[in-house]
Amino acid sequence: MSDRSLSDIATKMRDIDIAMLSTHTDGGAIAGRPMSNNGEVDYDGDSYYFTWEESRMVEDIKRNSKVGLSFQGEKAFLVAVEGEADLIKDKAAFKEHWTKDLDDWFKDGVDTEGLVLIKVSATRVHYWDGEDEGEVKLDGAKQRH
Repeated sequence: MSDRSLSDIATKMRDIDIAMLSTHTDGGAIAGRPMSNNGEVDYDGDSYYFTWEESRMVEDIKRNSKVGLSFQGEKAFLVAVEGEADLIKDKAAFKEHWTKDLDDWFKDGVDTEGLVLIKVSATRVHYWDGEDEGEVKLDGAKQRH
């Protein structure tokens, strides 16, 4: 098992835009959907995703904030994240994480009615890079290596 730091993993994650965000449904199943990280590539254990407040995903998070993220990069580089999701409705936070590409999905920008920002704070990051694998555990204060 390898001993890479979160910073080492983040460097390899820079080219990955799409993550699979998995939640627990009310029936106990696990539901996954692709989400863009909107070009936020300086991964420090927190991920941010915009969506609609009335979505099933948001309902799932309200019931159970434990979520999973899966990332796939080039040449068998994969990352699995376990974390806690928070739902943010603050326009200042929206502006901090907004990119112009989001205008295609949310026509009124940060003023779009029903917009919510999902923040996923990692508690565990497991990675595979070919035959190399390892994990980084994080606490609420985000351990940084």
